[in-house]
Amino acid sequence: MKTILMMIVILVFLFGCAGIPVRPALQENIGLSPGKIEGNQFTGIRYLFNVSVPPPWKLTTEFPDFLERQGYDRPFSTDKEQTELYAYNPETESNINFDFTPAGRYYRCNQKGIEVLTNSVTQDFKSDLEKESGKGVANIEVGPTEPISLKGVQYAARKYVTYTLKGRKREAGWIYGFTEPYQIFILYTILEKEGVNDREDLNKILGTFEFLGKK
Repeated sequence: MKTILMMIVILVFLFGCAGIPVRPALQENIGLSPGKIEGNQFTGIRYLFNVSVPPPWKLTTEFPDFLERQGYDRPFSTDKEQTELYAYNPETESNINFDFTPAGRYYRCNQKGIEVLTNSVTQDFKSDLEKESGKGVANIEVGPTEPISLKGVQYAARKYVTYTLKGRKREAGWIYGFTEPYQIFILYTILEKEGVNDREDLNKILGTFEFLGKK
């Protein structure tokens, strides 16, 4: 899933590296705390956004170990970009990762462009899943590319793929957004479990998300 973020960043660079600069060069200050967690509420410091989760979901700014089993690379403290927040259900290992990064000097976008970029990585992700078919991946289905409303965000779109892995149905999705001067990546994986509705919780959590503005 982390590959999706990198592919979109590369595409943004390729399509937005010419013309007249529209903003000063910005860099992420990874020395600044991502934010503070009080109970079920996160308040951002590195980037000014808030989000909360319902029980039994948890919030952490530290990389959860189980994400390695889902294909995420463990970040290094020296990485130029860091994921600000992880939300997860410890009972199911469903998770949502929130990642901000400054937009490049030349990057311009609109809702249509956001949707095109969001959709553009789908085939690569689907192909990666198909390569894993010998390891128990089956029933791959691609959902539509849709606009999504997030509080304080100018443009955002959502895409997802459902599949079955070792008999358990999953939904892997990504949301790509832009609000001046930041790109926003929200990556999630929902693992179905009888009696648990993590998909409903996902929508509740996204409903609490709010970007409050530039620092």
